[in-house]
Amino acid sequence: MMVETPSGPVLTIGHSDHSLATFLGLLSQHEIGALADVRTSPYSRLHPQFNQDQLRRALSDEGVKYVYLGDALGGRPRDPSCYENGRVRYDRVAATDHFRGGLARVVEGASRYRVALMCAEREPLDCHRTLLVGQALDDEGLEVEHILVDGTVETHRETMDRLLSRHGLALEGDLVTPRTDSIAAVIALQASRIAYAPPTRGKESKP
Repeated sequence: MMVETPSGPVLTIGHSDHSLATFLGLLSQHEIGALADVRTSPYSRLHPQFNQDQLRRALSDEGVKYVYLGDALGGRPRDPSCYENGRVRYDRVAATDHFRGGLARVVEGASRYRVALMCAEREPLDCHRTLLVGQALDDEGLEVEHILVDGTVETHRETMDRLLSRHGLALEGDLVTPRTDSIAAVIALQASRIAYAPPTRGKESKP
């Protein structure tokens, strides 16, 4: 899958409830040259400033390239084999050719630009951009960092440390369960709580 290893990290960011000016300021602060939108549906009913057309124009004005990758890297795949009991299984998504192709596009883009992957959620651990896409990039040996809502940056390792700590697991693993297995287990557990499932009445689906 690897094309050319990026010289720097691939970043992620959630648009949250930021104003467009604040969001663009965060991209400028972190010198982002290209934004990859990994929302399955690149629109927001609650925050229309992040609807695709408006966002694309605003980014263009700032000299930031926009690319939509939600068809390949979104959290709501069309492939029914990626679902179990009505909820997305991230490990199944990560194994699909469609997803791997989208990941290759990120790697290729990150060899030429400083790239941020954008979804909606403010907390990295509540979003597939971290648990699915970020973890897949980390598994490929790429450096991944997450821009937090206050503009600070957390490495993917630090983010996974937070998730392991939530579940009382050793950060470095142990003789029985290595760190990689512990991370896979807690990601699966977290995904069982936040991954997309067909919406029920009165609930808005995840990106």
